Amino acid sequence: DLDTARRELEEFIPHVKNISDSSIKKMAGRDLMRFKEFKKQGIAVKFGRFTQKENKQIQKNVEEFLSLTGLDSAEKLLFTSRYPEDKDTIHRLKTEHHFCEKISEGIPRPWRLVYYRARKMFDPNNYKGRYTKEEKEKLKKYQALHGNDWKKISELMSRSNLSVAMKFSEIKSAINYGPWTKEETQKLMNAVKEVMRRKLQTENPSSLSSLEQSDTDPWIEREKLYQQLPWTEIETKVGSRYWRQCKQKWNSILTSKLTKGQQLYRGTNGLQAKINLIKRLYETKAEDASEVNWDELTNAIGDVPRAYVQAKFYRLKVSSVPLWKRKTFSEIVDYLYEKKLPELEENL
Repeated sequence: DLDTARRELEEFIPHVKNISDSSIKKMAGRDLMRFKEFKKQGIAVKFGRFTQKENKQIQKNVEEFLSLTGLDSAEKLLFTSRYPEDKDTIHRLKTEHHFCEKISEGIPRPWRLVYYRARKMFDPNNYKGRYTKEEKEKLKKYQALHGNDWKKISELMSRSNLSVAMKFSEIKSAINYGPWTKEETQKLMNAVKEVMRRKLQTENPSSLSSLEQSDTDPWIEREKLYQQLPWTEIETKVGSRYWRQCKQKWNSILTSKLTKGQQLYRGTNGLQAKINLIKRLYETKAEDASEVNWDELTNAIGDVPRAYVQAKFYRLKVSSVPLWKRKTFSEIVDYLYEKKLPELEENL
């Protein structure tokens, strides 16, 4: 029953309480047995960014299903609505050959996430290059007619949902691609401070007083969730830059502010930070950089953003690992742990 399914799924998906009843029913049929099998093998259910290994497995699963059913393209399989004349036949083949199970075979993730990833990988509309002037004009016209119904607009444009949404974000106002001016930077700082004030007031009203009393920049150090800020709102407040530029600039400001005056990579502090970083990376047993939770690793170095930690790891591998470009991520980490770590500890 529904309550039992929700309770059993909770072991694998912590946020299951927020999932609708209809989705729970589907997951009980498509995911629960798979999750239990992965558990027997000692494999945890994963979320977040897909690894290169998982992408290859999805590609293999799709190719095998096409071979099994005789369908001639992944687009027909994953974007059936684009082929109305073949829709009934494709749906029948999917049912007969257990499409849900086959597409997610060997991948410890909810079926729906695997399906979305496959659609992104095999959508030919994702790789159509730069927008022409005519396309940009069409996009503006369609958005005026249909609002932010990106699914409908993507069909009219023969581009992916994400592509049309992001492109419209870029062209909806006069965008500056040159260096940031002092005025633009100040607008960005004010916009971030405004949304941070609202976030702090919602989450912890008592912390707002220290923010209000601050005449300098220590308030920035409170910004732990900079990747989850409402960037489209901040884009509107800045006015002359689109959201991705605002996010990149803010990350740069945050890194600069948090590291200013700190002696993180000098003397004994620097040695200790490198030692901690290598040890923590080794303990993750990650096969790919995308499997690493860089936000958690920030604690290994200090109160810095993930971009700072990633930059320090990059410098470490370039300066310490011979032929690092030919090595996998796990081989690089192993080398640092086995060869570089003892040297750092001796120096410390």
